[in-house]
Amino acid sequence: MKMLSRNRVSDFETWRVIFASHAEDHRAAGLHLEGLWRGADDPNEVFFLFRVDDRAQADEFLRAPASARAGEAAGVLDGDYWYLEESRGY
Repeated sequence: MKMLSRNRVSDFETWRVIFASHAEDHRAAGLHLEGLWRGADDPNEVFFLFRVDDRAQADEFLRAPASARAGEAAGVLDGDYWYLEESRGY
């Protein structure tokens, strides 16, 4: 399973440093970063894709107060995430 996330941030470089500092926490929660993109028209619109080992564990991580504090410190203004399952064919 994958999780696609979008964050609108106040400053990409600030967000990137704080996001990267939590890489070990992501892995401990079973989230493995597979890609990171910035919006072509808005560089403070950030998209990232995680491979998810366990959805319940990922949900717990996302709901944790520490995650909210990290987002606040990183300047996250708003965000969304979607769990994705692979679909074969068109």
